[in-house]
Amino acid sequence: MQRSVVVALPEGLHARPAAQFVAAAGRLPAKVTIAKSGGTPVATASILAIMTLGVGAGDEVVLATDDDGADAAASIDALEQFLQQTA
Repeated sequence: MQRSVVVALPEGLHARPAAQFVAAAGRLPAKVTIAKSGGTPVATASILAIMTLGVGAGDEVVLATDDDGADAAASIDALEQFLQQTA
């Protein structure tokens, strides 16, 4: 399961938002990866990996998981909502 998301966070995934994103991902039932569109996926559990992506506001990312079912959908939904915050 995967989904493309446009990042609305004003700062993108830098420093504090990246730490909050990793913390949110750690509370989810499914393991999810994130990649810039067309890039190599990295684990959402690694703040260093997230920050090296250089995701900024307006960038498109792909959230993906190998899991199926409600847990996978709920995990991707939660991370999508995080990335679409505007304030």
